[in-house]
Amino acid sequence: MKTLFRTALYLALIVWLGAEIFFPIVAAITFQTLQPDTHAAGAIVGHLLRILHMMGLVSGMIALALLALAPVWSIYKPRAVLVPMILLAVMISLTLYSQFGIIPAMERDRIAAGGTINAVDAANPIRVDFEKLHHRSINVEGAILLLGLATVVLVANAETTRL
Repeated sequence: MKTLFRTALYLALIVWLGAEIFFPIVAAITFQTLQPDTHAAGAIVGHLLRILHMMGLVSGMIALALLALAPVWSIYKPRAVLVPMILLAVMISLTLYSQFGIIPAMERDRIAAGGTINAVDAANPIRVDFEKLHHRSINVEGAILLLGLATVVLVANAETTRL
């Protein structure tokens, strides 16, 4: 039972962090391949980002639930899972912010720019806002990745302090 539990926990973390690590590579290749058509590349990357967020939310909720149950099932000490649970909650919150805050605002800017953000001047306030949101999105995804790596380290440490 304990092995199955730990396997499910690590699998949930692996799925989320693996996707977070792989996503920038896919985005870069998409933009490089579709170089002249940044609008199409952006649409593909935006769709993939939504998939990444859903994967992250499902994986995060599973990992959070498993960590909450770990002390009850005598798998980890309660104190050992507290910080990883907090980090997962922050990761989930950041994912929700990106999915329901940043992405809709970027889409709104893209539509206001006439459908293609690169068609407007770089000094245009709409494009400036879009670029600001894009950088924020990159920073949020980076924070999610770093918090996820810290979570893995803390969960691995919990293995050494098991009951």
